[in-house]
Amino acid sequence: MLAGMAPRRVVFVVFDGFQSLDLVGPHAVFHHAAVAAGTTPPPYALTVAAVRAGPVQANSGLPVHASHALADVPVEGIDTLVAVGGPGVDAAARHPGLVPWVAAAGRRARRVTSVCSGAFLLAAAGLLEGRRVTTHWSRATQLRREHPDLTVDTDPIFIREGRVWTSAGVTAGMDLALALVEDDLGHDIAHAVACELVLHLRRPGNQSQFSVPLWSRQATTDPIRAAVAAVHADPGGRHGIAELARHAGLSPRHLQRRFTAELGVPPAAWVERARVEAAQRALLDGDDGVDVIARRCGFGTAETLRRAFHRHLGIPPSQYRDRFRSPPTTRPTKEVVA
Repeated sequence: MLAGMAPRRVVFVVFDGFQSLDLVGPHAVFHHAAVAAGTTPPPYALTVAAVRAGPVQANSGLPVHASHALADVPVEGIDTLVAVGGPGVDAAARHPGLVPWVAAAGRRARRVTSVCSGAFLLAAAGLLEGRRVTTHWSRATQLRREHPDLTVDTDPIFIREGRVWTSAGVTAGMDLALALVEDDLGHDIAHAVACELVLHLRRPGNQSQFSVPLWSRQATTDPIRAAVAAVHADPGGRHGIAELARHAGLSPRHLQRRFTAELGVPPAAWVERARVEAAQRALLDGDDGVDVIARRCGFGTAETLRRAFHRHLGIPPSQYRDRFRSPPTTRPTKEVVA
């Protein structure tokens, strides 16, 4: 966006019982993008709106001030409509004043987006019909049941279908907002925002919303915890069924059954996923070549690592590093994965 151009209007729709991070995270991304752009006027004009102007209580009890009542927000000229999620979305999706406004604004907006269970509000407004969408994994079954015309995919952290973007739970809204900023203002501004907010990893949309601690259930017994700990301690070690069984003190057959029952995935699949995450960290935190990282993380060859990355992340390791690692001149000495 060039200096002198009118700001893009971004309208966040909130309601009682919304998830505070669904609003605050993306709002901060757009704000920092405007600061990083350094243009006059700024590239974004941000509005938080609710059925009534004034305090709106998040599900955590945090009061947030909605500067505008929806009735006072013109539905024309909105660039990006953001429907946040939270436990209150079920009531919001039935509100006789809220849903029609979202429908009218969404039909006119250049982009329509949802964070987490905000997809329920967009669906109620008829803005998702026939589309592939995502939401928080815990609400996917309900979304499929209430809106059977939708294709609900719970794996990606966000999905773009034309002008409609939907995202997974909570912090995935920041990933979505960064992608929107990059779409508007380019890679350099989005990257500057990621560094400023210590978003060490700006994840691609097709990355799974489940990290190792989330996409599998947690081990509930000491033998399986011991097997899991062995993989975490040395992802590149020998972790076949026999080795894991020895760590667990079980027979291989017993280990296979117990591991799958407790964690929800077979041992081999779990180990590969854990190794992919170890390789992700290695690619972002150091300068070793892909072949070295492949051997260290238990893949043996760069080609095997590449195939695993394509299965789980949709991009090769070299592209992953190029896209999501901060340059040496701007990378902080101690980085935090958000």
